[in-house]
Amino acid sequence: MTEWTAICFVHDIPALGARRVRRARGLDVAIFRNGAGELFALLDRCPHQGGPLSQGLVFGRSVACPLHGWTIELADGQAAAPDTGCTPRFALKVDAGIVYLSTQELASHALDLPAPVAGPCRRRHALA
Repeated sequence: MTEWTAICFVHDIPALGARRVRRARGLDVAIFRNGAGELFALLDRCPHQGGPLSQGLVFGRSVACPLHGWTIELADGQAAAPDTGCTPRFALKVDAGIVYLSTQELASHALDLPAPVAGPCRRRHALA
């Protein structure tokens, strides 16, 4: 039987937006709410270059990555053609207005994916 972790209330997730969920290990999870009120949970990482999907534009049943505009399907994490790749999805349920994620998946799912590298390059040697 699946154990569930309470995350937030449905109304805590903005319509056409997302809420990030921190995990003890691994990258954050993003819970999305589309215009129809449907909820979806994906790893907060675009399969292209690791952009934060939680900061993207939600439209229909998709989200556009804020870095390069890749369209990711919210139901399964697949990149829309012609792009390829997939972001892991997480089991989600709603009960009495409370959003739950699978406890087991939060602890173990998609822990092997590296965090995106952002910011200035590190210099190994001082410039002369």
